[in-house]
Amino acid sequence: MFENVKMPEGMNKETLEHLMSPKNYGKLDEANGVGVALDEKTREYVIFYTLLDGDIVKDAKFATNGCQDTVVIGSMFSDMIIGNDTDYANGAIAKMNEKLGSLSAQQQICADIVFTAFIASLKNFENVQNGEDEELHLLKMKDSCEATNMGENNE
Repeated sequence: MFENVKMPEGMNKETLEHLMSPKNYGKLDEANGVGVALDEKTREYVIFYTLLDGDIVKDAKFATNGCQDTVVIGSMFSDMIIGNDTDYANGAIAKMNEKLGSLSAQQQICADIVFTAFIASLKNFENVQNGEDEELHLLKMKDSCEATNMGENNE
């Protein structure tokens, strides 16, 4: 699709494809794990929906009010984990960091909010399996993507 497009410096074809046509964006009605990661300072959030069958990620979707970087990372990550087990999915966080290469501090927080929402969805699944009445699991981000506060502890 993007064979003849000159790539901006530092961007690969896969990233461009996810930028132009994000995958797995939206609500997954049959999800049995729902996690939210929230940046309290900016009010940016990611909702990550997982449909697990045992330890297999049968489907995954995400939604965000965040920036385009968050959408691209959510698209790439959800696409990477569908059809794999949760051990692979947890390891995919490191693989995504390798695939994304060197990110600015702000872009790294965009990635982290996606990964944190995914981890929260697994915690929600676990809590519900253990009999808790929990609609979703919320994790608050330690760092904010607000540029003026990069690197500060925002707990």
